[in-house]
This record gives sequence, C-alpha cells and structure tokens, in this order.
Amino acid sequence: MNLSYRQPGVVLTDRRFAVPLDHRDPEGETIELYAREVVASDKAGDDLPWLIYLRGGPGFGAHRYIGKQAWLGRVLEEYRVLLLDQRGTGASTPANRQTLPLRGGAREQADYLTHFRADSIVRDCEAIRPQVTGGAPWTVLGQSFGGFCTVHYLSTAPEGLRAALITGGLPSLDAHADDVYRAAYPRIERKVAAHYARYPQDAERARRIATYLLQHEPVLHGGYKLTVEAFQSLGILLGTGDGSHRLHFLLADPFVRTSRGLALSDAFQEEVQSVLSYAGHPLYALVHEAIYGQDDRPTAWSAERVRARFPQFDAAKALTGDGPVLFTGESVHPWMFDTDPALRPLRETAHLLAEHTGWTPLYDRGRLAANEVPVAAAVYHDDMYVDTAHALETARAIRGLRTWVTDEFEHDGVHADGPRVLDRLLALTRDEV
Repeated sequence: MNLSYRQPGVVLTDRRFAVPLDHRDPEGETIELYAREVVASDKAGDDLPWLIYLRGGPGFGAHRYIGKQAWLGRVLEEYRVLLLDQRGTGASTPANRQTLPLRGGAREQADYLTHFRADSIVRDCEAIRPQVTGGAPWTVLGQSFGGFCTVHYLSTAPEGLRAALITGGLPSLDAHADDVYRAAYPRIERKVAAHYARYPQDAERARRIATYLLQHEPVLHGGYKLTVEAFQSLGILLGTGDGSHRLHFLLADPFVRTSRGLALSDAFQEEVQSVLSYAGHPLYALVHEAIYGQDDRPTAWSAERVRARFPQFDAAKALTGDGPVLFTGESVHPWMFDTDPALRPLRETAHLLAEHTGWTPLYDRGRLAANEVPVAAAVYHDDMYVDTAHALETARAIRGLRTWVTDEFEHDGVHADGPRVLDRLLALTRDEV
C-alpha cells in the first residue's frame, strides 16, 4: 500500500516495486526498489507528465529533499517526479557489509554486484515505468552517474523517454577506466593549484598534516585509519561549488596540544571521517570503476595504477622537497578497503570485481547516432569528475543532443542553481533557445 504525506508545498507518496535481480531471468530472484513520488500540492490532482530523477554516484540513494529544495521546485511546476533509490541504495534492497554476506562468500558477492551497473538500473526504470505512468514515456533527469545511465537509456530503450536532461554526466562511449583516469589526474592537479592560489596558507597546513600522518598514522574514533593517502582523498571536495571553501575550513585548525603532545583534534577527526567514510554508500567504492567496464579488460584498480604515472601525487616525495602536497579526487583505491571499517569486510569482493572480465557494452553508437529523443546536457568546463573532452565527444555522437557548456558551475551545478540550469536545458529540448 502506498503511503502519502505532506511537506511544505508538496505531496509525497512512498512507492515500492519488485524487479528481477537479473533482467535476463525475469522469473528468477527479485529485489525491491523504493521511490518517492513528489507532486506540488496545488497540482496533486492534475494529470501531469512524469520526470524520473537518477542521482549521481554510483551508490547513493535519491536525495531526501524537504519541500521544493534545490532543482525540485522548478520541475514541480510542470511534472510529477519520481525520486528513485537505485538498486542497492537508500531504502531499496541494500548492498553493504551487513547484507552482502547473505549472498555467500566473496565470489558470490562479486557476482551479485555485477548486476548493479547502469544497464540494470535502466532495465529497472523500464520495468517500473508502466506501473508509474501507465505506459507513457517519461522525462529523465540524470546527474553525473545518472547521466551515464541516461545515455545507456538512449542506447537501449529510447521508446521509454519523452526527453532527456543530463547534468555533468556525459560519459565516454568507449574509454577504458585507464583512459578516464589518465585524463582525470591533470584536472585534479589544476583544481588543487587553484585551491592553493585561493588559500595559500593551506599549502603549509596540508604539509604539516601529511607529515604528522606519515609519523603516526592515527586511527580515528570511528575506526578509520587516516593514512596520508586517505588524507589526500579529501580533494574530492574540490569538485563542488563550495568545496574549496569547505576544505579550507577543514584544514584551518587540525591540531590540539595534549598531555602527550600534539594530536589531531576531535573536531578535525570527526569532520574528516564524515567526508571519507563509505559507511553510507559502500556501493560507490565497490562498483565505481565497474561503471566503465565494457569489454574483456578488467578495470584492475585503474585509478591506483594510473596514479603511479603521476609521481607529483606522492605525498612522501613531496615532503622531501618544497613541492605541494596534492590532493586527489573522485577515485577508488584498494587501500580504502583497509582504512575504512565499513569496507574492510568487502576487501576480497572488491578485488574480484576489479578482476572481472566480460562486461556488457553499455552504449550503442548506432542507436545514438539515430536518436530522436530531445536531449540537452549541461557540460561544466573543466569538471573535476567528468572529462570535458570526453563529454563533448559523446555529445557529438548523439543525434540532436544540444549542449550548454558553462564555467559558472562545478559538478554540482544543478544543486547550486537548479532553476537556472533546468530552465536552460528544458528550453534546449524544446528549441526555445
């Protein structure tokens, strides 16, 4: 039974769906999907077109907005919205260190997780669409990894789409994970340089913290082992609009004097762990590189291997000279399954996924070249998370896709100014600009 309730200006309805774990075996095991239907209070009885939101990640449930926050208010002017917790996330059937052992050992867990990529997510959308819209096509809004899913949607089931809106999420159609990270590390270095130019004092602060971590390698209160590599991964903040400022304030007061000498403050430890822990989204770490797998080549811990080609990211070497300690960005490394207590039980599972071969191709160039669905994409200039050159190459491969390339926003533009971004994309799909 669907439960409806109200928040300021909106009516929410909890909805649950059973879908096959493996869509190639529709009579086999099922998992549950959770979604929230959202409609403006004054339009609750109207016959509105539907928009489904696919969040970035992978591995995050849909945002729990209150009322008409962020971009939601803009689309509620025209649509009834479905906020989907993609399989394994949020209130859908979970996949984490607590539940995955129910599958069996590491091999069984890894096999299970091969069903948690864009291809399965899109099949889920098509499985539930008739129940939601009565069979009518809907508009999809894909943010980041949600945009990757949207391009797969256009490749495999365009008949289900009325229009497609993509924000910071045009993937390369054929790049291996190695290609993705070879392009990523120079972008990350530029973001770090820009941060140190904005906050020059942070360069010395980062060196002090890195030196302390190399000497002590502390275990934080929640059990997280704060290595220098883990500290560097705080650079993931630099891909968002306010991330440089957040990193600056985090670095401002890391130490306190204690009876045993200098130590990391409780406040610093708490905030660092809140940024670095994967307890709330372990799928991100488990399948992050798998979202790029499309052939018989394993991803084989691509970000870790490629990082070795960029020695300037070696903090220990940087500290022997006067070079800056460089932060890293959106990448997953094998050591994370040692440092993070939420990931440690899944270490072997992660290694098996990194070795997996025979990934299903995700994108169909022929179908994309013949696309008839109105598509618009916001491409953020020098996006830290998604390579701009790869994005524009893909844009050219999708017939009729219109881009808005802008440096007004970082990767989270749709959250920073949702009405402006969506006004532009909707107008592009309607040939109004």
